[in-house]
Amino acid sequence: MSTASIPKQPGSYQKDKGTVYNILFILGLCHLLNDSIQAVIPAMFPILEQSMGLSFTQLGLIAFSLSIVSSVLQPVVGFYTDKRPMPYALPIGLTSSMLGILGLAFAPSFLTILFSVIFIGLGSAIFHPEGSRVAYLAAGKRRGLAQSIYQVGGNSGQALAPLITALILVPLGQFGAIWFTIVAALAVAFLVYIANWYSRRLTYIERTRKPQPKAKMKNPALSKSIRNALLVIVFLIFARTWYSSAISNFFTFYAIEKYHLTIAGAQVYIFIFLLMGAVGTFLGGPLADKFGKRTVIILSLLATAPLTLLLPFVGATLSLILLAIIGVILMSSFSVTVVYAQELIPGKIGTMSGLTVGFAFGMGAIGSIALGSLIDLVGLTPTMIAVSFLPLLGLLAFLLPTDKKLLEWQQEN
Repeated sequence: MSTASIPKQPGSYQKDKGTVYNILFILGLCHLLNDSIQAVIPAMFPILEQSMGLSFTQLGLIAFSLSIVSSVLQPVVGFYTDKRPMPYALPIGLTSSMLGILGLAFAPSFLTILFSVIFIGLGSAIFHPEGSRVAYLAAGKRRGLAQSIYQVGGNSGQALAPLITALILVPLGQFGAIWFTIVAALAVAFLVYIANWYSRRLTYIERTRKPQPKAKMKNPALSKSIRNALLVIVFLIFARTWYSSAISNFFTFYAIEKYHLTIAGAQVYIFIFLLMGAVGTFLGGPLADKFGKRTVIILSLLATAPLTLLLPFVGATLSLILLAIIGVILMSSFSVTVVYAQELIPGKIGTMSGLTVGFAFGMGAIGSIALGSLIDLVGLTPTMIAVSFLPLLGLLAFLLPTDKKLLEWQQEN
């Protein structure tokens, strides 16, 4: 069937090379809504620590429960949907998150909180790989920009955590989380629209698919090089995520202890870090499209290292400025590592998104519980000094193949 016989639908899905901005911006908004729901959980840490008397280790376990479900299931969901795409899994996933946030508002105990958090993690695990695939399909030739628009929504949602604490959870307490059922319902409605476009796009691709040439024999040396490059990406995500986890989950307590701030005052530091991280996420994609993905990945970590090493030793005002700069530079590689992995192994869009973003969640989970236990053991200040060395692992990025070499590998495969 020719493409002319396919009726035009909203969203310009039939343009294979065009960037479908309306879909990307709605998807980015849905990502913001999804991750703002997740942001409620770390935002509740100071509230739960006071009202339930939870230890830092228990707070780390709550973050672990959220993140480990996402990290384990995201690659699984991505692998399955690479073979059998499921457009309507998107609104179904957010429905699970809506049930989780409703349970969180009424949770009477630590175990009930963990159970509610699992539902939110499940919704996130479904949303992220399928959302990344929609961004890829709507990207046209601007994959870096498309992934940035998608990912900046998520980082913006995470940046709302301090505002959620100061404006909703401090005055309303744990029950204030119930307002986010409205946020979840709004996201479900938007995702039904996205799922309709996604379904039509898949139909168009299937109808216009050209016969695939017979697969070439795999080059063992090339396969090993790809595997090594993917391993380096994993280590870089580890360094970035553990540092971000230390700041977003525990710098509030550090600022309260060192600068003698209130909970609301300390949340400003986290808000600035996460907000500027969202800015960095947006800028990273276009910069990678222009200057190369490898270049952005290297600079995002190594240019951050001197600032992270300085942060534990400065005063309240300078630390706020440093956190803003660190957020922009460090998170500029967030969307870029996703695109790099997707181009490293073409045809595995969901799997690579699930692996890179899911791995970030998983590392955040392990980081939360490990750092919480370390703080209980040695204190806040020594822990913050220790994590400041993590960006130096960015030296490993020099082992990554250049963008030109990556393109050669794609052609060879």
